Amino acid sequence: MDAARIEEVVGDFVVLKRRGANLLGLCPFHNEKTPSFNVSPAKGIFKCFGCGQAGNAVGFVMEHEKLSYPDAIRYLAKRYQIDVLEEGNSEEVRQEVMDRESMYLLNQYAANYFAEQLWHTETGQAVGLSYFRERGFTDETIRKFQLGYHPEARSEFTDTALKAGYNKHFLKLTGLTIERDDGACIDRFRGRVMFPIHQVSGKVTGFGGRILTSDKKIAKYLNSPESEVYHKSQVLYGINLARKAMVSHDACLLVEGYTDVISLHQAGVENVVSSSGTSLTADQIRIIQRYTKNITFLFDSDAAGLKAAFRGIDMVLEQGMHVRIVQFPEGDDPDSFARKNSPLYVQDYIREKATDFIQFKTAVLLSEAGADPIRTAEVIRDIIQTLSLVADPIIRSLYVRECSRLLDMPEQTLIAELNKTIRSRRQKADERLAAPFEPEFPPDSPPDDATQEQVIPSALISEAQEADLIRILIKYANREFIFHGRNEANEPIDIQVRVGDFILNELITDHLEPENEAYRRIYNFVLETGDGDFPEETWYLQHPEPEVVVTAIHLTSVQHVLSEQWREMHGVYVSTEDATLGKTVMESVYAFKLRRVQMMLNALRQQMGSTSDESELMQMLEQYVSLENAKKELAGQLSYVIL
Repeated sequence: MDAARIEEVVGDFVVLKRRGANLLGLCPFHNEKTPSFNVSPAKGIFKCFGCGQAGNAVGFVMEHEKLSYPDAIRYLAKRYQIDVLEEGNSEEVRQEVMDRESMYLLNQYAANYFAEQLWHTETGQAVGLSYFRERGFTDETIRKFQLGYHPEARSEFTDTALKAGYNKHFLKLTGLTIERDDGACIDRFRGRVMFPIHQVSGKVTGFGGRILTSDKKIAKYLNSPESEVYHKSQVLYGINLARKAMVSHDACLLVEGYTDVISLHQAGVENVVSSSGTSLTADQIRIIQRYTKNITFLFDSDAAGLKAAFRGIDMVLEQGMHVRIVQFPEGDDPDSFARKNSPLYVQDYIREKATDFIQFKTAVLLSEAGADPIRTAEVIRDIIQTLSLVADPIIRSLYVRECSRLLDMPEQTLIAELNKTIRSRRQKADERLAAPFEPEFPPDSPPDDATQEQVIPSALISEAQEADLIRILIKYANREFIFHGRNEANEPIDIQVRVGDFILNELITDHLEPENEAYRRIYNFVLETGDGDFPEETWYLQHPEPEVVVTAIHLTSVQHVLSEQWREMHGVYVSTEDATLGKTVMESVYAFKLRRVQMMLNALRQQMGSTSDESELMQMLEQYVSLENAKKELAGQLSYVIL
């Protein structure tokens, strides 16, 4: 935990920029256009103020890589080259991590096996290696991408894996093996050259295999099936090798196929990834967005490639990214172009030919429409629809001006149509939000129950006061302040007291404790400390239980910090919580008590309205008066006005 620096761990997956004492980036856990993901190196924590995800280095790895706590520890230990001595795992822990980890291990074994077949078998060299070399790939490039070859034999890989101790169940789950109805097992990728597909972290998550025969009855490319570790819509081929270059160039180049990525890498263009033959998905765009907001589509000039580019453009614009297009000469795709030309020429071509998406789309569609006015009008509406997806109004207005020039149309006409499209989209969104909520009732609960009065849990009513009290305990339990009290003779005295001792004494005396389960757990940590030192804030932030860590982060993190420039440059002094700690602590305790008294009064009113026993009613009235007096006294301490 001491070695794992949160900014390094998160920085492996998210582009972070310095913002004061903290670092800021786009959240990897939800889709956002404005960064709200904060990393605090001093505290060793992260928190997204957009979706609420929070934790320390272990928590980040657990959530991002979908690992258990022990596996996240192993991941960090491996990253920082620390040996972990394990005394043995319980059956429960082994069962928890078995499926995913076994599938990853099997995929890595398979990748090593296919590479071994490629380099060290006669058939692999004659068929697979010769194919890659004919494609112009150097041996260094082949090893860099861990390319391999799957033997032709029906079950050679499966038989070898089973002999090596790998489980048949996981061979089927990963899709490396297919079990027929008669129980026989055959290899899925037999007779193909293999392209391992990696996660951002470098783990092998699946495979793509290319057939080397011209049999049209067999699919040219075959991918791993969907599994716990492989989701086609959520992976980008080459991302593990491209992410650093994407950050340094502040741009991502997107291509269609595996060989496009490999050839461009060999030409020195490393900030390139592939959608693995699928249409670009929102999940893939979000992965790219972690590293850059600039994306350039590299497609060949055929109709299918252009349509794919248009679909992708609209999706990328919706995510708030900037789009450019590079179109290769007729008959060329990124792979063939990179193999035909020198690396320097390829790099210069991509840089010089990158065209703004609006110029590209307008030129292509207008050329297809020709002189037909009806088709031209459709082109204009199509382009307006795309422009309406641009969130930034300044950029959008510049695009409108450019479209006016390209289409030879008045700018105001385009603006009117654009505003109409935007209004229509917003209206549809508002209608969805305004749609009446229809609650779902369990099968044994009739809809008539919906008319019954709902009782709001008391924990929710006082949760704000509980949260503030627990926040103070986490941050200041060991700090001391001067309590202005009175002795038995009612004389004013000043007592130096620890924050934790004061809060515990006040709550224990009145038999109170937090009702929120997470807050009560932290309160009990303080309570169990006894006369020793209370846990410090860092103790909670590095606690082995993720729930404790997340609760502590949510309570102590603030999104905005007042700049020191107010004081240094403008002479504006703002009182801090540290400077008024005593006042803060007492107000928090009294506010917590006042809320509880109010809740007791509300409950008492309901009881008084439902009783007919005069004796019981008199007792309730006495209790009610006592609570009202306590309420006024607490309100006086807080300078509240009771109406």
